[in-house]
Amino acid sequence: MYNIISKTKYAYAVSIALTILSVLSIFVWGLKFGIDFTGGTVMEIRFSQNLPTNQEVVEILGGLDLNSLTVQGKGGNSLLVSYASVDDSVNQEVWKKISGKYPEATQSKVDYRDSSVSSELKKNSLWALFWAAVGIMAFIAFAFRKVSRPVESWKYGAGAVIALIHDVLITVGAFAILGHFKGIEVGVPFIAALLTILGFSVHDTIVVYDRTRENLLKGSGKEAFPEVVNRSLNETLVRSINTSMTVIITLLAIYIFGGESIKNFSLALLIGVSFGTYSSIFIASALLVTSYKLQAKN
Repeated sequence: MYNIISKTKYAYAVSIALTILSVLSIFVWGLKFGIDFTGGTVMEIRFSQNLPTNQEVVEILGGLDLNSLTVQGKGGNSLLVSYASVDDSVNQEVWKKISGKYPEATQSKVDYRDSSVSSELKKNSLWALFWAAVGIMAFIAFAFRKVSRPVESWKYGAGAVIALIHDVLITVGAFAILGHFKGIEVGVPFIAALLTILGFSVHDTIVVYDRTRENLLKGSGKEAFPEVVNRSLNETLVRSINTSMTVIITLLAIYIFGGESIKNFSLALLIGVSFGTYSSIFIASALLVTSYKLQAKN
C-alpha cells in the first residue's frame, strides 16, 4: 500500500507554485477573449465549387489586419469567417477580398455580436462557475452529513471546492500563457470546458470521499483518520487512474484529429482533467487530513 498522504507537503508545494504562476499569468497577461466576449462579425460564405481551406482564407484576409480572425467549416460548401469588428466598411473589405479571389462565392448571412451583450455573457459565465462551485460544496456537505467525526461534513465540501478552484485556476492560467505567446483565444466553449472540468474533478473526488466514509462507518475507531484516508485512496487509486486515462486518450484523439472549432475546447479539458485527477488524489483528501491535524492541535 502506497503512503500517499505522506507526500502531502510535496503536493502542496507543487500546487501552490502552479496556482501562483497561474494567478500571475491571469493578472499580467489576462485571457485573450474571442468575439463571443468582445463582439464582432460572423460572415457565412457559400462556395458553389472549389471550397478553399481555412488557411487559404486566412492568407487572403491577412492584409486587412483583422483581430480575432477565425475561419471554420460549417458543412457542405460553407465557411464561417469571424473577426472582432462590426464596422460595415471592414465587412465590405472582407467580402471584396473573398469575392475577388472566388467570384462564385455568395454571402449566406452576416451576424453581428454586440459588445454589450458579450459583456453580459462574460458576467453570466463567471456567475455560472461560482454557483456551480457553491452547489457542489452544499451537495457534498449534505451527502456526508452522517460522517461528522473526526472531521465535520462541511469540510468534505470545502476540500472538494478548493481542489476544483485549483483545477480551474491552473487551466485558466495555462490559457492566459497560451493566449499571450500563441494567440489562443477563449470563447463560450472554454466556459463549457471549465464547467465540464468541475463536474469531472468532483466526480473523482467524491469516489475517494465515499470510500473514506464507508471505511469510517465500518471501522472500529482504532485506525487513525490519516490511515483511513490513505487506505481509501489506495483502494480507489487504480479506478481513478484508469477512468482518467480513458478520458485523456479520447481527448487527445479529439485534439489531434478534430477540427479547429473544438481544438481549444479539448485542450482545456485535457489540462483540467489531468490536474483534476492529480488534485483528487493528492489535494482533496490531503486537505481533510490537514484539517484533522489542525483540529487535533487545538
